[in-house]
Amino acid sequence: MVAPSTAPSALPSSSAADAVAKLTAAAAGAAREPEADADADADAEAYERTHVHGVYEAIAPHFSATRYKPWPAVSSFLQSQAPGSVGLDVGCGNGKYLGVNPETFMVGSDRSHSLVALARGRCRQLQDQHGDAAAAGTGGETGGAPAVTDVLVADGLSLPFRERAADFAICVAVVHHMSTRARRQDAIRQLLRCVKLGEAGHAGGQVLVYVWALEQGTSRRGWDETGEQDLLVPWVLKSQQKKQKVPKGTGQGTSNSGTPDKSGDRPLSPTAAAPEPGTAPSHTDPVFQRYYHLYRNGELEEDVLAAGGAVVSSGYERDNWWVVAANGPAHEAAEI
Repeated sequence: MVAPSTAPSALPSSSAADAVAKLTAAAAGAAREPEADADADADAEAYERTHVHGVYEAIAPHFSATRYKPWPAVSSFLQSQAPGSVGLDVGCGNGKYLGVNPETFMVGSDRSHSLVALARGRCRQLQDQHGDAAAAGTGGETGGAPAVTDVLVADGLSLPFRERAADFAICVAVVHHMSTRARRQDAIRQLLRCVKLGEAGHAGGQVLVYVWALEQGTSRRGWDETGEQDLLVPWVLKSQQKKQKVPKGTGQGTSNSGTPDKSGDRPLSPTAAAPEPGTAPSHTDPVFQRYYHLYRNGELEEDVLAAGGAVVSSGYERDNWWVVAANGPAHEAAEI
């Protein structure tokens, strides 16, 4: 687990450019000297273990409490999938997307053991809800379709799923945590490997990917196209949190301020847990630095093409760039 820092009076994002430049240079050297490849990859893995994986292990319950409401666009993509489809949620976090379309079979995965444990609890909740509906003879809202989900621990760069087997996949706010462009492209390549190829008269599987955007000039963060793309973004783990409230029917929590986090997979603010009005963060509150690569306009599409995929559609929403990708020639996307 990564050791937290002590909260300063102000918590701006910190540059990670120098560290990422070294990792990128090492990867470039490894491309010229294959024997150095393992060392370069180990360095990138170690950096992410400190500034991504260790952080999420440490903040998992607090993070989960601010992540209960699915984004409308992601929900629409999931609802558009045909009944009986098999889908993947790579980097599923607490599993908030697993039950959005109960007519599909969803398998979630995450690198964080702690978040997977929370997602498993959500799976049990979904199964209990389906069992209650079946016992009551209502069949739930889906006319009897099984609300089936599963979840496991897995690395996004080495997914354990059968090749070309899934009908669709989502990966929301995950790829931007990879510390080099080669690793980000590999993560997309892994997603494409898992979904079906298109056949004559049949569209192939689609992958929906969301990443944080560099162009956030109108947001509270104030990042824009002139800023750095590689940052360490602090998360303050408040030592004295208010009791979490649970909105009816969600089975999930709210932010530590008692209000739902409507921003989806992003922090409530650059410091994540804002202090009460008129107060400053406690100097004893631990601060965890999460690595992010902020995507510029068009970069996500470039990464999809570099990974061997085709861009079906793409756009910008809520300070994020998104893309729907597929294997082979682009085909008409389901509207999201």
